[in-house]
Parts: sequence; structure tokens; C-alpha cells
Amino acid sequence: MIAIGSLFIVILTILLAARVATVALTATGLPFEVARFQARSVLTGVGFTTTESESITNHPLRRRILLSLMLVGNAGLIGIIASIMLSFVTSGGTPETLERLAIILVGLAIFGLIVRSQAFERRLTSVVASLVDRFSDLDLRDFHHLLQLSTDYAVTEMQVRPGDWLAGRSLRDLELPDEGVLVLAVQGARGDFVGAPRGETVISPYDTVILYGRASVLTDLDERPGDERGDMAHLEAIAQQEEIMSEHDETPDA
Repeated sequence: MIAIGSLFIVILTILLAARVATVALTATGLPFEVARFQARSVLTGVGFTTTESESITNHPLRRRILLSLMLVGNAGLIGIIASIMLSFVTSGGTPETLERLAIILVGLAIFGLIVRSQAFERRLTSVVASLVDRFSDLDLRDFHHLLQLSTDYAVTEMQVRPGDWLAGRSLRDLELPDEGVLVLAVQGARGDFVGAPRGETVISPYDTVILYGRASVLTDLDERPGDERGDMAHLEAIAQQEEIMSEHDETPDA
């Protein structure tokens, strides 16, 4: 059972290391999704030749962060393999082997459910950010402003796909502010960048938009189809935003 306990401790350590690296990379200016993707890529040993990867290799601090994560990932992989082998080598027979296998599978399933929990994600990110801010020289002000504005609001980077509700429409036609969503910037597929875009700016397929708003609305936008269902979702989001603003206006001043 000690080997199984060691296995879970190693997995927990790896998960925390990935989260610390994600927070640290975000603090250097990377978008959260890009930072998380790169941290997991390094941790699993999968290499990707992308623009983001080049921005990491050309950044000394980011290189040091991911180098440390590589060491943790390699050591963790060895620890996982050793713990699994010890778990079965020291078993007293087939029944005990099956029992230990069941414990490992249940434990991994629990880890998976916890990691997929959005509440756990927000809480862990907040705690790790505080620790990184306290025990390192990284400036986390950008991280707090871009990611942890509140429990309900966030800034996200979203790539527009063909057939998306956003694709092929101008910001004026989209009326996103009516949903409580602000478009902070548009990164064109050809590399052109528009900061603080105006109403005449058209969102084209494969553009990347940086949005601020309620997390639930941003998630809906990322999945919203470019048909009547998307238009209905837009109207529903407007109604929800009007309700929020109405409740805010009715709140008495302190």
C-alpha cells in the first residue's frame, strides 16, 4: 500500500508542477490557454513547433520555467513506473493484485474528476498564483488582471473557425457589448493585429479574438454556431445581461 500511496503523491506533485508552470508562464505575458498547453506539452514530452514555442525558446525566463518542469516530469515518470511495479511485485497473489489494481484505477478516476472541476481549477490557480507571487520575483499583476478578475469574469483568447457565429461579421453587427462582452483585440490569420477594434472591424475565419466578459458567455461564444441557433443564443445572452444590469441598478448604495 505504501507503493500505491507513493504513486498518488507523485501524480499530485506532477499536477501541481504543471499548474505552477502555467501560472508562471502566464505571469510572463502568455495567454492562459497557451501557457497551459505548453506546460502540458513539456510535461508529457510532446514537442510542438509553433509560434508560441518559439516565443518560449526566445524568452530566457520561460525557458528556465519549462526546463524545471522537464526535470519534474522526467523524475515523476520514473517515480510512477517504479511505484506501479512495486505495487504489483509486492502483492501476495492474484486477489491482492486485483485489489491494488482496483485501488489505482479508482484513485486515478478521482484525480481525473477533481482536475476537470472548474471550481477546483479556479481555486488551485488562485492558490498557486499567490504562492508564486510570494516566493518568486515574477510580477503577477498581469495574471490577476487577465485571468482572475473575479469568479465570474475572465479574459480569454479564442480562435474563430469557419461556421462559427462570430465568423464573417463586423463587431457592429455582432453587438457583443449587449451580451456584456468586450473585444479587446483581434489577431488576424495573416499576422495583422488590431488593438481596441471598432465597430467596422470584421471577424474572419481563423482570426484570434481576445474577449472579456462572463466566463459562461465566453464559453457559449466559442461553441455558438453561425445559424439561427446562434442568433437565439445571442438574444438569450442579451436578456441575461439586461437582467444582471437591472439587478445592479436596483441595488441600494452602501
